[in-house]
Amino acid sequence: MKLLPLLALVVACAPAFADDRPDASWHTSAELGAISTSGNTAGTSVTGKIDVRQELDDWSNQYVAAGHFKEDEVTDREGNSTSRRSAERYSLSAKAAYKLVKDHEKLFVLAAHVGDKFGAYSRYNTMAVGRSTRWYDSPAASVDIEIGPGYFSGERATGEPESGFTVRGAAALRWQVSQNALFSQIVSVERGTSNTHSIAEAALSTRINGTMQMKAAFIARNDTNVPADKKNTDTQTSLTLVYSF
Repeated sequence: MKLLPLLALVVACAPAFADDRPDASWHTSAELGAISTSGNTAGTSVTGKIDVRQELDDWSNQYVAAGHFKEDEVTDREGNSTSRRSAERYSLSAKAAYKLVKDHEKLFVLAAHVGDKFGAYSRYNTMAVGRSTRWYDSPAASVDIEIGPGYFSGERATGEPESGFTVRGAAALRWQVSQNALFSQIVSVERGTSNTHSIAEAALSTRINGTMQMKAAFIARNDTNVPADKKNTDTQTSLTLVYSF
């Protein structure tokens, strides 16, 4: 989908044309987790994410970059050791949401790109527009939902290209369990003519100090139509340190 980079740039820059005042509110969180093993099992796993949010009078924007990489050290019968990449996934997304008169009511445009060397889709681009609203709101918890049409283009692990229109729905739960603990659950589903792509992430964050948090997360990604040698569901469990500023 050659227009995706251009559309993503438009999504990212549109609010800047709408409001260029210097007092815009920014919030950024960066998280990183790494595991290194040696001995009978040797390998290295790294996962990271940067989440940038911007709040203007009329716009609410979000930019996310994430990656997960894993290398295993394999020893053959002759005792020779070699490193083998067993996971390599990265994702980029940008969302611009225009605030309507009613609180928590927005119209949004979303652009995203995913590259996954070992997934059912080696490349997955998506565009979506729609409306978001707050379905539930209380002092301790909230639920936001989104729905709208979209379009995707990608490449299967077999090298076969695929594209088509989709209907996208998403929900995000935030629950302030205590003063220092936050539970979040995010679910998104994109239904097309040949495949349904869904992602679910559950996370528990505990505050260490004013800017540092410890986050435990579980992510499940599912595609209903995959090549014969691929599984429908990929899961990832992570423990990361999050720095917010």
